[in-house]
Amino acid sequence: MNCPSAFDITTAKWGEVKETEHYDVAILPWGATEPHNYHLPYCTDMLSSAAIACEVAAAAKGQGIHAMVLPGMPLGSQNPGQTDLPFCLHFSQATQTAVLVDIVKSLKRQGIDKLLIINGHGGNSFFKGAIRDLLAEDPSFFICVSEWYTVLPHKDYFEESVDDHAGEQETSVMLHYYPDLVRMDLAGEGKSRPSPIEGLNTKVAWHPRNWRQTTDDTGIGNPFKASAEKGRRYAEAVVERYVRLLADLVKAAPCGK
Repeated sequence: MNCPSAFDITTAKWGEVKETEHYDVAILPWGATEPHNYHLPYCTDMLSSAAIACEVAAAAKGQGIHAMVLPGMPLGSQNPGQTDLPFCLHFSQATQTAVLVDIVKSLKRQGIDKLLIINGHGGNSFFKGAIRDLLAEDPSFFICVSEWYTVLPHKDYFEESVDDHAGEQETSVMLHYYPDLVRMDLAGEGKSRPSPIEGLNTKVAWHPRNWRQTTDDTGIGNPFKASAEKGRRYAEAVVERYVRLLADLVKAAPCGK
């Protein structure tokens, strides 16, 4: 998947960036670094978020909205059992918040006052608190966060009902954007085991799952029904929703006014 450099600051040149007098919004892809079953890359959460973000920025340009995609953040919080696996990296909430704060400070200094975070990792639950803290300091800066995989109903695009990690949905989106990075010949079944504590299964309470006890291949969800076409249909619909969101953000006054 190639993003035109004019929309992706990772590959953009100053000669391209300066052609736009003012940027309406920045888009920040956020993910993690962790195993994704046996067949998907460690940085799947960041890669998928970045691909969607680039398509959003390109499509928004067609509506007169100037957006720039920031470098993807592979900084995720991990569960017990995951952190023992080679090269699975756990970043504390304090570290992730500090990175976000510095990004916001940089944008504010440059007169960019709107930020959309597209998150691809379910373990990154720090965003809401961090955003509230940032707005308490400066309510004129608008910041919102979205998990791309929850934007539209899963059942309208995919078959598997249990699909939490490296399953049909995530594999389909990666097959659409990065087919050369997917090794379906290595994929495990993605079977998972419930917690022995029934109240956790029924969501009476929450506790991070021990990944080693929950799944053998690090996947939760069958990836074998995945297809690039399913990924394309879902991603295109999500991109359309995000472009509408950006259009509304650009029209709206800063949240502190």
